[in-house]
Amino acid sequence: MNESITFRLMKEQDIDDVLKVEHESFSVPWSREAFYNEITKNQFAAYIVIEENGQVIGYSGTWVVTDEAHVTNVAILPQYRGRKLGEAMMKKLMEIASELGAKTMTLEVRVTNEVARKLYRKLGFQDGGIRKNYYTDNQEDALIMWVNL
Repeated sequence: MNESITFRLMKEQDIDDVLKVEHESFSVPWSREAFYNEITKNQFAAYIVIEENGQVIGYSGTWVVTDEAHVTNVAILPQYRGRKLGEAMMKKLMEIASELGAKTMTLEVRVTNEVARKLYRKLGFQDGGIRKNYYTDNQEDALIMWVNL
């Protein structure tokens, strides 16, 4: 990764750029209001953006409740995928969650998303179970994964 890649906490001014990433990454994207509420009203939420040369190219978020972090979203613009940026972003999110007191982290991932599952396993996540019909767009199951931080 080069020096033009930076991470920082998401701000309200980032919502338009984050929505672009969201719409290019998910078939059922979150709304502007959802992101606004997450970063301005949710005391448990921590969201970061990844930038290249000052342009938001991805984001991720987690909720930290007591000693557990739950990953809400992880997304990188399609043209930036395959450069290990998702891995770097997840490591940063795990670091932030740990700093906020989380001892474990969990997430759901589509059972068919082999790329993401491989990344999460590389980061130490273990399979924890299945949430049947979790995704509203096609009723696909989600694999629940956990890691100790």
